[in-house]
Amino acid sequence: MLWVLLLVLAWVVAGAACGRLCLAAVRAAALDRRDAGAGGAHDLTLYEAAFLSGGPARVADLTMVAMARQRRLLLARTGWATVVDPRGRDEMERSVIGAIGPGGQSRIAPVRAAAAAADAVRGLADRLVTAGLAVPAGARTDVAAGVRQVRAAAVAVLVLGTAALLAPGASGPPRPMVALWFALPLALALGCLLIARGETGPYAPWASPAGQRLLGALAQRRGEGDDHSYLTSVAVRGVRAVGGPELRAAFGHREAYERD
Repeated sequence: MLWVLLLVLAWVVAGAACGRLCLAAVRAAALDRRDAGAGGAHDLTLYEAAFLSGGPARVADLTMVAMARQRRLLLARTGWATVVDPRGRDEMERSVIGAIGPGGQSRIAPVRAAAAAADAVRGLADRLVTAGLAVPAGARTDVAAGVRQVRAAAVAVLVLGTAALLAPGASGPPRPMVALWFALPLALALGCLLIARGETGPYAPWASPAGQRLLGALAQRRGEGDDHSYLTSVAVRGVRAVGGPELRAAFGHREAYERD
């Protein structure tokens, strides 16, 4: 009967997706246990805090905001970045200046993207992973991909169940019984999603448990002066912590440009 074939296909789709997610979650948990005691005496820099909070793009944002605070980079409310001082004080600043280009002026969105992909940020990520403070890229993508696959499997089970209910057939079990059989693989997929949400929290965190503890301590600690406190807020919370109408307008243009 057709509904049996569709039911078998629904179980295969749901079982494969849930199995992949479970394997990814097990590997991520093993990494968490391995790195549980890391970072005990580590004092996060602002760049490290930015990466653990928001990844490479957050590092680029923090660098541009810090340079703008020091009047070495002009972030106009129109969404353009202009170099005032072409001498970068560290690798991150040199990456931003290099991303702006020899003309000394560029829109903020492409500068952010290029700076986030620079070697300096990749080196920072590698050091944090080695120290057990950041989640390896493979673990992030595996869990996120697993969650997406289980969601797609749940939709597929619904489609297959609907097709089974609408398929013509003179003989066979009543339609409520067919729906009940398809409810089982659907419950498996939805239950797997609920467990994943409860156990893993955000599906693609940048910080390992050790890194999250350091971020929590950093957020509670008072900064070393007003400027350091301000930049710490930007590193942890992102551009929504940026004060001043000029900077807010500049990054608002960046977000609008990226949506286009």
